[in-house]
Amino acid sequence: MGKRRRVAERRGKRPAVLGGMVTVVVGGAAFGVYALYGGGAAAEDRTATTAADHETPQVRTGPLTAAEVTGTANAFLTSWQQGQIARAAAVTDDAAAATALLTGYAEDAHITGVTLTPGTPAGGRVPFAVKATVTYKDVTKPLAYDSALTVVRRAADGKPVVDWHASVVHPELADGDTLVTGESGTPPVKAVDREGGELSAAEYPSLGTVLDGLREKYGKKAGGTAGVELRAVRGEASKRKKVSDKTLLELSKGKPGTVRTTLSPTLQAAAERQVASRPRASVVVTRASTGEILAVANSGSFNVAFQGSLAPGSTMKIVTSSLLIEKGLASADKVHPCPKYFTYGGWKFQNDDKFHINGGTFKASFARSCNTAFISQAPRLDNDSLTRQAQQVFGLGMNNWSVGVPTFDGSVPVQSAAPMAASLIGQGGVRMNPLNMASVAATVKSGTFHQPYLVSSEVDGRTLATASRAMSAGTLSQLREMMNYTAAYGTAAQAMSGLGPDFGAKTGSAEVDGQEKPNGWFTAYRGDLAAAGVVQAGGHGGDTAGPIVAALLRMGG
Repeated sequence: MGKRRRVAERRGKRPAVLGGMVTVVVGGAAFGVYALYGGGAAAEDRTATTAADHETPQVRTGPLTAAEVTGTANAFLTSWQQGQIARAAAVTDDAAAATALLTGYAEDAHITGVTLTPGTPAGGRVPFAVKATVTYKDVTKPLAYDSALTVVRRAADGKPVVDWHASVVHPELADGDTLVTGESGTPPVKAVDREGGELSAAEYPSLGTVLDGLREKYGKKAGGTAGVELRAVRGEASKRKKVSDKTLLELSKGKPGTVRTTLSPTLQAAAERQVASRPRASVVVTRASTGEILAVANSGSFNVAFQGSLAPGSTMKIVTSSLLIEKGLASADKVHPCPKYFTYGGWKFQNDDKFHINGGTFKASFARSCNTAFISQAPRLDNDSLTRQAQQVFGLGMNNWSVGVPTFDGSVPVQSAAPMAASLIGQGGVRMNPLNMASVAATVKSGTFHQPYLVSSEVDGRTLATASRAMSAGTLSQLREMMNYTAAYGTAAQAMSGLGPDFGAKTGSAEVDGQEKPNGWFTAYRGDLAAAGVVQAGGHGGDTAGPIVAALLRMGG
């Protein structure tokens, strides 16, 4: 009788199986997870000890079974749901990081009442829905979002574990980021365009990260008061990428202060339409004479236009041409070599489709984007020649722009041998984004570098970056002539058709390892407007980014 009584007691504590789901009741809260019917990681972990267990364990190999995936997901999600942080973390491949973030989820983010509902696995990936409550002092608000985890085999023993990343906890987190709920350190802002109209991510989808950046920089200065919110606080890795903190849930509204930007509502709306027509497209429009940013748009969620770091391809030849002309190594209307191949530093360089120009001028090589015309001058340059030209004349690569939101200010590192030669045509280690290349076109148009800005320095008294010198009048005249010729008769002619005569342009195609098509670049000016765009993996710049840029310049008159 005693034995039967003990069996009954144990059975009374088992979860009930309802419709193929196990319902776990912990402290009055129900939690639905995958049911395991034999096998799986959780079942294997409960296997009784045998003599074989004392032998040297074998590393499990082969694809994960469905039972291993669901069992591991079950063990992790159940433990997280129940607040058993150590147990949940032990199911991952980085217990320390998982423990820290899951602990902060409850203690720093003040998230309680967590319910996790798994979806249908796809391979090792298991999606799940999160419902919870965020409570801070006397303010409470429900929280709901979708996330996912991935089960992998641990290298050491082949055991299935959760591949740990911060995005498991919330998809908006990168590794090193955390979740915090409290009075926002920065009050909200009401950003307005140059005409006083309010800017919102709902109307202008590309401005989401821009508005986050404006709040981070001007929230305390604009006169608003903070509300209570759950936000993603960026770690060091995200900060190095200049990613701003992000509000995930607003529990109570603060009072916003107003920040006036330089954006043109007409051009911004047009830029949004233009990038929406192509995947992975980004564009920036500036006023050449002042540096005011009139439009910024991206078809993706990351702000490539301001923060991208991509090889600019042949659009960099604008900077290189100014260098060669200043040094007397080239002249717009003088004959300049454009061979089919040129070897330097052990690399053999060639032109698109292996073309060559016999007896052509430097202007012709620029307009047709002849790579070897530039590579052939590498032996006559110092390793730091291009770096100094980019910094001193075009204000690039010194990490000192103060735009009003986070930006990447271009990079032209000192290189030697073949990488130095490749940098002359915008490859090698050179990295830019549309904001940088719009500024390059603007510098040629205005004759002087004007740091681009989104918020006037009069708002906060910050100092804008300057260039240490300007191009000589002769160099500037030749560069304008070459860009005008390219817009009228060269690789940019089709896109720029009908926009002359006061215009100039340069196309670019940047090869990327592992990418079938190059990134297509285009930078140009018309009147007092300068613009640049890139379409990643799009192909030739004249065909992809060119129409986007030209459409916006056409609006500016």
